Amino acid sequence: MAAKQDALIQAKLAQLPRRPGVYLFKDGEGGILYVGKAVDLRQRVRSYFQQSQKLAPKVSVLVEKICDLDYTVTDTEVEALILESNLIKEYRPRYNIDLKDDKHYPYLRITTQEPFPRIHVARRVEKDGARYFGPYPNSGGVKETIRLLRKLFPLRHCRGPINKKTAQRACLNRHISRCLAPCAGDVPAEEYNKLVTEILLFLEGKQDKLLNELAARMAAAAENLEFEKAALLRDQCRAVEAITNKQKVAVTTGGDRDIIALAAGEEMACAQLFAVRGGKVTGREHYLLTNPTGEEEAEIMAIFLRRYYSHAGAVPPEIMLSCHVSDSKLLTEWLRHRQGRRVALSVPQRGPKKELVRLALDNARLFLEQEILRNKARDPQAVLLDLAQALGLDAPPLRIEGYDCSHLHGQGMAGAMVVFENGVSLPANYRRFQLRNIEKPDDYAALQEMLSRRFAHLSAAGETGEAGIKDPFLSVPDLILIDGGRGQLSAALAALKSLGLDALPLVALAKEEELLFLPGERKPLRLAKQSPALQLLQRVRDEAHRFVVTYQRKLRPGIKGSTLLSIPGIGEKRRKALLKHFGSITAMRRATIDELTAAPAMNHAAAEALYFALHEDVQEDSD
Repeated sequence: MAAKQDALIQAKLAQLPRRPGVYLFKDGEGGILYVGKAVDLRQRVRSYFQQSQKLAPKVSVLVEKICDLDYTVTDTEVEALILESNLIKEYRPRYNIDLKDDKHYPYLRITTQEPFPRIHVARRVEKDGARYFGPYPNSGGVKETIRLLRKLFPLRHCRGPINKKTAQRACLNRHISRCLAPCAGDVPAEEYNKLVTEILLFLEGKQDKLLNELAARMAAAAENLEFEKAALLRDQCRAVEAITNKQKVAVTTGGDRDIIALAAGEEMACAQLFAVRGGKVTGREHYLLTNPTGEEEAEIMAIFLRRYYSHAGAVPPEIMLSCHVSDSKLLTEWLRHRQGRRVALSVPQRGPKKELVRLALDNARLFLEQEILRNKARDPQAVLLDLAQALGLDAPPLRIEGYDCSHLHGQGMAGAMVVFENGVSLPANYRRFQLRNIEKPDDYAALQEMLSRRFAHLSAAGETGEAGIKDPFLSVPDLILIDGGRGQLSAALAALKSLGLDALPLVALAKEEELLFLPGERKPLRLAKQSPALQLLQRVRDEAHRFVVTYQRKLRPGIKGSTLLSIPGIGEKRRKALLKHFGSITAMRRATIDELTAAPAMNHAAAEALYFALHEDVQEDSD
């Protein structure tokens, strides 16, 4: 069968014409693997079937899956480019560079072909006479923009034609000043279309012109003693000015242009687009692209331009890029053909334009790094591998045990163990420890007692040769995580050494700065805040804290909030001073009134109230 398919491909390769066109690679089931364009179909397609050593590894994988091919010739290379874009959009081949989820990107649509236009979200551009703005990668941002525009410019919300002869009753939007109610005949078409013109100026980035028009209309309304209308126009001016002031990045020269910078990774790329209108950056969007065949930046940039501008609402007269593109003459011709006028592609080399392209490139790199980290965080094995490399472990820590201890207002100590396997919590293996031998809050002693009790089982099992997986105490952790700093790490290490288990991997994670302390290392390890490995350790640490606090509350259900704060004369300052001086409420109960009075920040009346309140609690407990 494979020989027949190979013979079929060789036969088609021999028949390929030396003309521009589009080619399609298919798999064994007829599915489209890849769509490409070529100036010379014969030369381009045959280049894929040369010796595998000359092909990139990812392209070799594609070629191995090709079982059939098809092609369509065109008269010009521009026609081939248009056909290629349409076929990619239709088939969405696996091995083509593509905008991630671009089929969901929304547009702002203003129905300027209607006598009384409206604004709403659209999912594709159609040749229907309406004005389109976009596409935007964030649908939430588009909806927020529409809410803002409807507040500033009260266009109608309802669908369908407006019939002046059959005027309808105005809806609630009219009464809350969110619609001019053309359906009720309350506004002439000329006045309504002035509002539409203002929205178009706003979306086109021509806020200065819009502000001048609003100011002129406001002055005219005030002169005609239409003060309510003038006040509304004044509020519109202020809102537009507030939005304009947020656009801090400006270009020294005016005009409209798009600035596009590209950051490429191994299998993904990010394009950052700055829309400059009237000399100001009025929009900033980023777009993620797949790169399954490992193409170079120039090719990815060219494909992005074709994919984006094939369905963009408008194309500015100038597009500034962070890198040169392949087939720049073809792209320029295609953009001219699409827009009906000349569109210039350039790569700035110096000056303010170069700085703005650099800024866009910095944003693109940042977004790409964040997306790569997010993808890695979705893969537990990759996270565990990164964690092993960061901590110097021999293998990924498949089983992580986290430990934390807690006391409640100086009373009692409790501990907890949580377990994560393959980066996922395993609640069935969680265990709780009631630490009865510790009177005062002592994290070090609590950790040592808890770890000694837990790992005594493992040490005993090692001596007797017992093994098991049902009892979590008989499982060997690949990593032990302690909530705390260097002191907690030393206490835990001492407990393990006493059992002969100090070879177990151990790490302490301190809050606030999120530093990692390792045995034998003088300096703490600091991982990036965005690191999936650090985020995994934080989840283990936070889960251990949650579990021990829940257990503490279960042990002492009668204590809610601070016991001391409920006593007359005891405020937050005295509560802290008492706990610092005595260490626990148990110690306060043992003290006399004179000893309580001598404590910092206390007086006799407060000490007396505290003494009787604590001893009433004891009496109630005994009853």
